Amino acid sequence: MITRSKLLCAICIFFFVLSGCNSKQEIHEEESHNENKQIVKLSFESIQQINLATEAVSLQPVIGYFTLPARVITDQDNEAHIGSLVPGRVHQVFVQAGDQVTTGQPLMTVESLEIGAIKAGFLKAKAAFDFANAAYARQKKLFDEQIGSQKALLESQADYDKALAEYKAEDKKIHSISLSDEDVLGALNGDEHTSGTLAIKSPINGIVVERNVVIGEYIDATTTAFKIMNIQSVWIDGQMYEKDLDKINQKTNVLFTTTPYPNEKFPGQIIYIGQTVDEQTRTLVVRGEFNNPHNKLKPNMFGELQIPVGVNSKALMIPDEAVVNENGQDYVFVQTSDTTFERRTVITGTAANNRIEIKDGLSEGERVISQGVFYLKSELKKDEFSGDEH
Repeated sequence: MITRSKLLCAICIFFFVLSGCNSKQEIHEEESHNENKQIVKLSFESIQQINLATEAVSLQPVIGYFTLPARVITDQDNEAHIGSLVPGRVHQVFVQAGDQVTTGQPLMTVESLEIGAIKAGFLKAKAAFDFANAAYARQKKLFDEQIGSQKALLESQADYDKALAEYKAEDKKIHSISLSDEDVLGALNGDEHTSGTLAIKSPINGIVVERNVVIGEYIDATTTAFKIMNIQSVWIDGQMYEKDLDKINQKTNVLFTTTPYPNEKFPGQIIYIGQTVDEQTRTLVVRGEFNNPHNKLKPNMFGELQIPVGVNSKALMIPDEAVVNENGQDYVFVQTSDTTFERRTVITGTAANNRIEIKDGLSEGERVISQGVFYLKSELKKDEFSGDEH
């Protein structure tokens, strides 16, 4: 029979053994926790030697980019295909491909009988108008002085109105083929040896990129004699998938990069987003306008449009050099005391401008190692190797 004293002794022994097991379990869990934390401890001397630097984790504006394949094209408002509205033969050519031209500069002259007839018709109409105008002014003066009759005044006014209408018609005709009054009237003063020639002028400032005519060649309204481009401003078309349509608008600023200028980013702005989706590629056209003062960007040059996203959002951002990627896992070193640094697994997000977003693993205000990460990584490996050997 078990006495009361023996029972109490057995109960005490049981609780003593149980508490010992719990103590061992707590010690084991603490050691495992420390191992999972992977702590690196350095002396003050080592910290100074490796020039260790830290940065506080903080909320910062986050701007990411998605890129589109793109091609440089000409601004259609700064491109001109030039010919003659009147058929004839090329009389003279004044420019070559590659020449810089200005608005109103003669490119060539075209000679034909039709041009001569148009000029003659204008001169005839102008002479008749000048005569009728003078006669009408004279009759009006006589009538005001009560010398002339009302009938003569009305007849001169009718002649004036008719001459004015014919003159305006001929004036519009010469302007329709890019002649001015001065161009035609200059022939009367000996400025042109041949009245049947028409000067074809450049309508824009730019560079002659094509010359398709020679002297003596017959041309008509379908002939493109010259092609002129002004690439001080260019368009760049990118191809965007329909799923990304909600990420941009026509006021978005963009960047363009291209292989010939690897260290340069050209700024521009979206001016047009296509309204139809290509059935095969499922993409839309995104067009940006870019200033090109030094003519570096050439039509048909390929590159990438970089379109910013998340402009108005903030996130925890740290220097990208603070993040170590190993076996597909990202981690950083967090300073827990003056000489102690903890390896911390993190989940990263958007990267831009040498900084990277931290979605999980860090809190605002913690300090991460921004310089000297490689040294800490090496020290951590040493501890792992020594632990394995032990």
